[in-house]
Amino acid sequence: MNKSPQAETRAVNQPIRVLSLIPPMTQLNTPYPSTAYLSGFLRKHSVDAVQEDLALALVLELLSRHGLAKLRDHIDTIPPRKRSPAVASFHDQFDRYDATISATIAFLQGRDSTVGHRICSRNFLPEGPRFGSLDVYVDDEGGDPLAWAFGALGMQDRARHLATLYLNDIADVLREAVDPRFEFVRYAESLAMSQPTFEPLAKALAAPANLVDDTLHALTLAAIERHQPALVLISVPFPGAVYAAFRIAQTIKAHHPHIRIGLGGGFANTELRELAEPRVFDYFDYVTLDSGERPLLALLDHLAGQRSRERLVRTFVRLDGKVRYVNFPEPDVPFEDWGTPTWDGLPLDRYLSLLDMLNPMHRLWSDGRWNKLTVAHGCYWKKCSFCDVTLDYISRYETASAKELVDRIEAIIAETGQTGFHFVDEAAPPKMLKALAEELLRRKVAISWWGNIRFEKSFSPELCQLLADSGCIAISGGLEVASDRLLKLMKKGVSVDQVARVTAGFTEAGILVHAYLMYGFPTQSVQDTVDALEYVRQLFEAGCIQSGFFHRFACTVHSPVGKNPEEYGVTLEPLPPGNFARNDVGFVDPSGVDHDALGRALNKALYNFMHGIGLEEDVRSWFETRVPKSTVPRRFVERALTQR
Repeated sequence: MNKSPQAETRAVNQPIRVLSLIPPMTQLNTPYPSTAYLSGFLRKHSVDAVQEDLALALVLELLSRHGLAKLRDHIDTIPPRKRSPAVASFHDQFDRYDATISATIAFLQGRDSTVGHRICSRNFLPEGPRFGSLDVYVDDEGGDPLAWAFGALGMQDRARHLATLYLNDIADVLREAVDPRFEFVRYAESLAMSQPTFEPLAKALAAPANLVDDTLHALTLAAIERHQPALVLISVPFPGAVYAAFRIAQTIKAHHPHIRIGLGGGFANTELRELAEPRVFDYFDYVTLDSGERPLLALLDHLAGQRSRERLVRTFVRLDGKVRYVNFPEPDVPFEDWGTPTWDGLPLDRYLSLLDMLNPMHRLWSDGRWNKLTVAHGCYWKKCSFCDVTLDYISRYETASAKELVDRIEAIIAETGQTGFHFVDEAAPPKMLKALAEELLRRKVAISWWGNIRFEKSFSPELCQLLADSGCIAISGGLEVASDRLLKLMKKGVSVDQVARVTAGFTEAGILVHAYLMYGFPTQSVQDTVDALEYVRQLFEAGCIQSGFFHRFACTVHSPVGKNPEEYGVTLEPLPPGNFARNDVGFVDPSGVDHDALGRALNKALYNFMHGIGLEEDVRSWFETRVPKSTVPRRFVERALTQR
């Protein structure tokens, strides 16, 4: 139902309180930074801004004694013969889950480290199917399956890993007994990811609520009661947070129809740029694109009666039953003027430090409470052919001074009491990192930090050491397809031998290195894939990288491949009709390579490489079918390192 401008103005005659929400699911170890940035920016402009993390709240409620009791009651309605092994195991051991869940959550939150001794005994926690993964580490003599990773003294990390398996068992039960879409990270993402029509999401939202839905419903109403906002902002970074975001909006509209609701974030910025589905506005009053600062200031002026609807900025609305995009031309708020993000209002002592993978670099994504901060907006390179280089989050490159960044860092430390920082740039510029490191050292600000970069030659051994001295503990960067031919085709601006030298410089400075890897890029052959894996094997063997992840290439409509497919030897498939999400686009590669089969081999090999296994084997042994021998010289990386 459309509201008149007068009704909108009447609703906010008094000062506007803005509530920013993080919807399920994002991360469990640290808050997603969007609400912190928005709240800090709004407070700088004297707006009464508050925030809540409903993703964390939902998980903590589900993983409480009360939540597990409700789960058990639901399982009681399922005939025993229809229960999966995970569900049956949970039900049979429920009393042990009930007795251990509170202590385990307290341990993972860092509130009770002594529980770790009991967890490590392997007699405290009930063990479901997930603990079967430990069997792969048992030696021929039946020894301690985790001794290789934690030794005799790594009690806390050992306990954290076991406790993570315990939580994953419960997540499996929720998925298999309550909601098949449930995940701790990607919750119901298939309903939204590149989904041309709103129909699947509409059907899911109209379906009877399940235990997870009911829990989120109650948490949403409690948050509204606490804060009494006039405007709610829901920031959706990924498709895996869309369903819950709509459920939250559905609850607010049903119980508090006077509250205005805005949707923004990475999902809208990439997938909803051509939004034309009116039903979205049964849940949200406004959908904004790109950096939210300027659209939000315009929206607040509008709600206060100081700006007409026609002067909104980068905002979708529904008028007379149709979706309309309003974009009054105004300059964006410069990155330097965003202000300092604030985590005030978020329960920083309640996040869960998990340990999924037994790899020192990989753990950073799930272990520890990191203050997320941006060194620069956008990407200084913005040429990679697989990237959304036409969109604002990549194309608009802006920096702040090193002084301003360290001012923000000091303010955040004073507020949170924590000195760990994750710089979440698309690719942090070497020049800015150098200036930042020098300013941190000059002002004697001691932090630990990690972030994402490009493996370019500007990162000399001297700069790597400077970054380490300033607190850098790890970096991640894109090697993508480890093939000079394909790196040139994707305009990556690096070569394999250059990556070897740069990563070696970081490793020698004591900095962990994670490589983003890719397969399935246009014209990539089986030979290219085998050679890429050999390069990666050599990088692990030489100690240049400690962690990696293979992504399947996805062509987006905003990337150079999606804009000019003929330059990459592929043909795009027609986009299905629809008026909702639009991002990924299928393509036909005449090479006809079965990248799915190759991907299984790549991920299996990489998992083992990260655990120091199989580094001396011929890479062909990882593939399910016969593949050609690698053409990469056996000592390629070793020789590249001698040329520094």
